[in-house]
Amino acid sequence: MLPPVLIVSITIVAIEVIVGFTGNGFIAIINSINWIKNKTISSADMILIFLSTSRCILQVTIVIHIHSLYFTDVTKLASVYKAFGAVWMFVNHASLWFSTWLYVLYCVKIINFNQRLLLQIKLRISGMVPWLLLGSLVVSSMTSFPLLWITPSTYLCSSTGNCRENSTEHITNWDSSHLYLLLLYFTGCFIPLVLSVVTSALLIDSLWKHTKKMQCYKNSLRDPLVDVHLTAIKSIISFLVLYLSGFAAQILLTLSTSQSKDVWKVAVSLVIAGAYPSVHSIILILVNSKLKSEFRTFSRYFNPGKLLCLITLG
Repeated sequence: MLPPVLIVSITIVAIEVIVGFTGNGFIAIINSINWIKNKTISSADMILIFLSTSRCILQVTIVIHIHSLYFTDVTKLASVYKAFGAVWMFVNHASLWFSTWLYVLYCVKIINFNQRLLLQIKLRISGMVPWLLLGSLVVSSMTSFPLLWITPSTYLCSSTGNCRENSTEHITNWDSSHLYLLLLYFTGCFIPLVLSVVTSALLIDSLWKHTKKMQCYKNSLRDPLVDVHLTAIKSIISFLVLYLSGFAAQILLTLSTSQSKDVWKVAVSLVIAGAYPSVHSIILILVNSKLKSEFRTFSRYFNPGKLLCLITLG
């Protein structure tokens, strides 16, 4: 029987997964339909398709992780556990890269650069996006698939179900394999996180300078560029806060097992890790005028009250 706090946390995670699947699925479907309908797609929408798809897969891995810790012995097989760990690491890193490229794109398109190199990037960024996405998948595979060649010490079980969780070998291997896992995790996260921080700093600096410049003019109308900057900055900051908190939660979960005595730590980590891909999908919809409009239409069309009336009348 699971402790009550874990039952509550798993229930919250289940709600987060439903919200995340709805939000990320909505983003992927709307942009894919527009791509097919218009025969073309913007760079931002292409990144959003990759990002939302990876987020859906990421939430599946969160559910599997909970299942492996508390509900089944299936993933205690070494080969299955290694495969799951590699997939989780791959989609985690890929999702982070996709988010980073989205905000780099915002930064390049919004900020006016004077340097020749940056101007060339600004002009060519749209054509670079498909290659950046492909490169992200390659880099993510390089920082995740090495997990297939390490021993998953958390679950030292054979195919017959014989486990050695209380052995000295278990403790020794736990140290080596988990340190290797954390090293790969940090390696895959470092560059995109630095790019995200730099991008947000550039946007904030640009907004500050632009706001001071606009104060020199006696214009009662709000400059639309300020709103664009503010929207981009809010989106980036929310992403950084969510990811950094989720990053810490994922590390705590990596160091946790089903035998963990700190139930509260595991419970809170599960909720935070599940919140990152879900809440950020909602933010992406709210800051994107096209997605926001489509979601309002979707909500009106699938209004639960109207649906209930139709069922009753039928």
